[in-house]
Amino acid sequence: MNLQKITFKNAEGQTLVGRLEMPVDQHPHNYAIFAHCFTCNKNLLAIKNIGKALTANGFAVLRFDFTGLGESEGDFADTNFSGNVSDLVAAARYLGNHYKAPTLLIGHSLGGAASIFAAAEIPSVKAVATIGAPSNPVHVQHLLKSGIAEIEANGKAVVNLSGRDFTIKKQFLDDLENKPLTTVAKKLRKPLLLLHSPQDDTVGIKNAEEIYVAAHHPKSFVSLDGADHLLMDKKDSQYVGKVIAGWSQRYVDIPSENTLKTKHQVVASLDGEDGFTTPMKVGRHFLTADEPVDVGGNDYGPSPYELVSAGLSACTAMTIQMYAKRKGWPVENVQVHTSYDKSHAEDCMDCESDNAKIDTFNREIKLTGNIDEKQIERILQIADKCPVHRTLHSKTQVITKLIT
Repeated sequence: MNLQKITFKNAEGQTLVGRLEMPVDQHPHNYAIFAHCFTCNKNLLAIKNIGKALTANGFAVLRFDFTGLGESEGDFADTNFSGNVSDLVAAARYLGNHYKAPTLLIGHSLGGAASIFAAAEIPSVKAVATIGAPSNPVHVQHLLKSGIAEIEANGKAVVNLSGRDFTIKKQFLDDLENKPLTTVAKKLRKPLLLLHSPQDDTVGIKNAEEIYVAAHHPKSFVSLDGADHLLMDKKDSQYVGKVIAGWSQRYVDIPSENTLKTKHQVVASLDGEDGFTTPMKVGRHFLTADEPVDVGGNDYGPSPYELVSAGLSACTAMTIQMYAKRKGWPVENVQVHTSYDKSHAEDCMDCESDNAKIDTFNREIKLTGNIDEKQIERILQIADKCPVHRTLHSKTQVITKLIT
């Protein structure tokens, strides 16, 4: 399963709940943590879209609910900004103990500010990306304006945010007052990407400017023109995910497939702990072979027999089109559907014996174009003459030598 539910403890011993999303076609080359916005949770659609863009580029992404939000334990009224930072450090520790330490932190809104603070405490983090982050956490006070007077007078107040009621205590405001983000950004000395919309009416664009000026290079700014603060338009969040994935790969270590070198046409390499997931260099191209999950694989790539079937399908299509072009026949498209199995020979003498089964490739061909029955009959004959087809029917040998 590519999406795993995980739990870990925060500094107070409370259980935080998250989702760890893995790439669908490979082992992750790096792990990232996503910090959600103020009073949001891990299931915000924008967070999911950004995560999917990252996993499509080989990252694993952990998104979790801060203390007192979503599925996580704790009372939100007893939390503060420092607690969010502490939760991120706890998440990083969990990944380091159970998977790999995170190299990328991504934060949205107040989560962006928390990510910059947390990055200073997590040595493994090599890059930080923020989306609509305030340059000073105290800026979120304007969201609480309806209750600040009551908080100051009574120590707490119920404030309605995005249609939900939250109890905010004075400790939250006091904590925000003591968190000068620009000072932390200046000391961070880690690559920083700031994404912000000029039309953000929750956290103004001026905030991005202040963080950018304070931070040291390498630093980057990307304008999310037209986007709202929560990235409610799917296209905006998908764009953000792609930008972060591309930008961060400049700063995190990604294993190079070019380590697979050979004088032969194909080389496959499999480590002892990788099960069936096998990186391969095929000609000048790289791909992964695997087995289905139900037989112990990760299903990150085609199985060996699927690769053989693929070779037969491709060779058949190429041969038919080459022949049709030489003849001047208008074959617009060739589809070759192939599957592999072991089945009984039609004339088997003892069909109960395992030896009576032979390797069988079932091949079906679909032709599109203005061609007649006679041409179709000839094309099907030509299909049997493709080089891979002939190889499968001929006597072959495999000569094995040990490389020392």
